[in-house]
Amino acid sequence: MPIKNGDFLLVNYSLKVKETGETVGTTLESVAKEVKIYHGEEKYEPFFIVVGEGWVPKGLDEALTGLEVGKASTVELTPEKGYGARDPKKVRLVPLRKFTAEGMTPVPGLQVNIDGKAAQVRAVGAGRVQVDYNHPFAGRTLVYDLTVEKIVEADEDKLRSLLHRRLPPVDLEKFNVKISDGKLEVEIPEEAFFLEGLQLAKRTITADIEKFFPKTETVTFVETFKKPAAAPPPTPKAAEVAAPAAPAAQT
Repeated sequence: MPIKNGDFLLVNYSLKVKETGETVGTTLESVAKEVKIYHGEEKYEPFFIVVGEGWVPKGLDEALTGLEVGKASTVELTPEKGYGARDPKKVRLVPLRKFTAEGMTPVPGLQVNIDGKAAQVRAVGAGRVQVDYNHPFAGRTLVYDLTVEKIVEADEDKLRSLLHRRLPPVDLEKFNVKISDGKLEVEIPEEAFFLEGLQLAKRTITADIEKFFPKTETVTFVETFKKPAAAPPPTPKAAEVAAPAAPAAQT
């Protein structure tokens, strides 16, 4: 069945920059290790996307429609269909003190956030830092080797995918969801309780649910804190077991 706008997909891909042939991203651990971009702290798994929602470059969104599940494909994106042309006006000089005030030491290649905008440090001079606000792939032709692994169809699976997108450190299968008569209950796994930005994630999850499940009237998040089980008393070592007391001497 060809893929269409609005489908929930799980996609494996590897991304190359055509001009250099460099692989700059992948969802496959084996590929990451092969091209030496493997990071042990990253989670390698199929990428979740709702087709047509603009979560990926425009050209890729368009290319996904009509593909078949399980069939390997190659999609090439010109800058116009990817991250746009490079704009020289987005390369600016920022006072060095702006970095030091934030406790940062700028070096070329460092990814930073300046005034709420992502940028990359290009050069560091006397008192000034050259930063580039262009996307790192701006002006590049991108080549995606991809396979659509699955169309997510069950509502519960769609909800888990949306939850995992907003809370990626938590394994997808650990989210419990209950849907009944316009009411949705989401049980937050204990490992997510202290994640930074959890409250913001809840708001964005709620917005996602309102968009993709418009018949939902209420969304309830359940966080259950369980009292830790009491630790059993330590088992004494053989050498620590007291010997029986000797009988008192007769007088």
